[in-house]
Amino acid sequence: MGNRGMEDLIPLVNKLQDAFSSIGQACNLDLPQIAVVGGQSAGKSSVLENFVGRDFLPRGSGIVTRRPLVLQLISANAEWAEFLHCKGKKFTDFDEVRQEIEGETDRVTGANKGISPVPINLRVYSPHVLNLTLIDLPGITKVPVGDQPVDIEQQIRDMIMQFISRESCLILAVTPANTDLANSDALKLAKDVDPQGLRTIGVITKLDLMDEGTDARDVLENKLLPLRRGYIGVVNRSQKDIDGKKDIKAAIEAERKFFLSHPAYRHMADKMGTPRLQQVLNQQLTNHIRDTLPSFRSKLQAQLLALDKEAEEYRGYRPDDPSRKTKQLLQMVQQFSVDFEKRIEGSGDQVDTVELSGGAKINRVFHERFPFELVKMECDDKEMRREISYAIKNIHGIRTGLFTPDMAFEAIVKKQIVKLKEPCVKCVDMVIQELINTVRQCSNKLECFPRLREETERIVTSHIRDRESRAKDQVLLLIDLQLSYINTNHEDFIGFVIRKGWLTINNISIIKGGAKEYWFVLTAESLSWFKDDEEKEKKYMLPLDNLKVRDVEKSFMSSKHIFSIFNTESRNVYKDNRTLELACDSQDDVDSWKSSLLRAGVYPEKTTTVCESTQAQFSEIV
Repeated sequence: MGNRGMEDLIPLVNKLQDAFSSIGQACNLDLPQIAVVGGQSAGKSSVLENFVGRDFLPRGSGIVTRRPLVLQLISANAEWAEFLHCKGKKFTDFDEVRQEIEGETDRVTGANKGISPVPINLRVYSPHVLNLTLIDLPGITKVPVGDQPVDIEQQIRDMIMQFISRESCLILAVTPANTDLANSDALKLAKDVDPQGLRTIGVITKLDLMDEGTDARDVLENKLLPLRRGYIGVVNRSQKDIDGKKDIKAAIEAERKFFLSHPAYRHMADKMGTPRLQQVLNQQLTNHIRDTLPSFRSKLQAQLLALDKEAEEYRGYRPDDPSRKTKQLLQMVQQFSVDFEKRIEGSGDQVDTVELSGGAKINRVFHERFPFELVKMECDDKEMRREISYAIKNIHGIRTGLFTPDMAFEAIVKKQIVKLKEPCVKCVDMVIQELINTVRQCSNKLECFPRLREETERIVTSHIRDRESRAKDQVLLLIDLQLSYINTNHEDFIGFVIRKGWLTINNISIIKGGAKEYWFVLTAESLSWFKDDEEKEKKYMLPLDNLKVRDVEKSFMSSKHIFSIFNTESRNVYKDNRTLELACDSQDDVDSWKSSLLRAGVYPEKTTTVCESTQAQFSEIV
């Protein structure tokens, strides 16, 4: 297998992995490694167990591998296993190894199919293995089970990508032969990060389960979907063999006979099988470590120099040095400022997963709570009409006016604008309270210095309270500005809705369906009607230009009260009709609609009888 120096590379990388894991630090050196990727039931676990020659991995339905398993195989004279989290304890019974993997998985992820990116480190010593390190990743699942989140597929995909996206990682893509290679989950993921196929090693399992008359010869000969490192076929134990405790050595012997006897594979039998796969992986990983050593050494030296430089600052450190105390004090205050800003901006290092806080809660105040408070202050239409009626009558006094006075309009509008003050001030209060809560959360890092924490909270809170009064003054000033002048010429004001309600179009012929009720919307520019009050299906829009209102006598056969709209230039108002007859349930409704039309500029028709009567009376007096 080459010179001894190269043989020692894999154990050396194993020690580095253990060192980083034991101190709880992420390894950002991109150590050379092999990641095992595949869909559920692709045969990943069987391949790894064949390497070791023992049954030691959890099995079952659904997702079984729920945490990455860093499996370090080390050639030795005796056979045992040990976990990094149980250092010093040797496992000679591999059933106990399986139980420990299951127990450690449940400890972090829970017992109901949860997943976690925190790896389990397992080291296996055996005379039957070659030096090799593999990372067994969770199988790709499509449907969440148990208490798994709905995005379980994306979570597993992201976890796999964390490993295989590194250039220093070889990808062992495990695909069952009895599925379409073009739909292989493992090869799809590998192609995303390794489009040229330079880092991917293909493993085809379940060759013995293919339909009769079919084979994977073209795949194994690297013709169908070429990979630079090629494909290796293996035959794992069936579920019946596993349940029957079939010996792995016997299974490997049966695998060898399968390749030697199968007409499609006998010419490549020496390049197939589990022992061959283990040899290839050992050689590929050793060569990969050797190829990446120069860049790996450079990164390691750069980090070492950075650590030496940081350590140099503390070589002449004196705890009683006043300048250092001052510097530390300033650093803590500065960190408090940074933490506060991050919590408001939403880029903090500690993300709260229990409730909204900081900037997110302030955002919710503005976009959810404040609009809710505005909606709560709305009054109903009847109350509004009553107020408008009283305002108009009170301003007219003893006179009976024809037009709506501006003073009445302004009085009603200003009354509504004043109502904005309370929700606006309440919004400021909620924002201030969240800012103070954020100050307390950020000051938790100063709990070792109670006086500093207390003083920091006092100063910042006092400043926030000072700004609170200014903010409220500014908000109230803005509302007062709106009260000072009502601009009815604003583009948002023109075309405002004056009234909505149900009316019956009375002069539709029986042939065309007869009288029908519609939802009418009156604005300053038009009268529209819709099929219903959802206002989705508009039936017609009638411009108000040159329109007037005329009274219509109530028919003794009808319970409706009617008025009509006509065009002063003798044009058709609606389709072939010179007038549009509209019916209400009561005379009060008729008067109310006529008043609304008057506000929109549609005046009542002049009655000649009144004029003639007035003229006759005037003549008699003269």
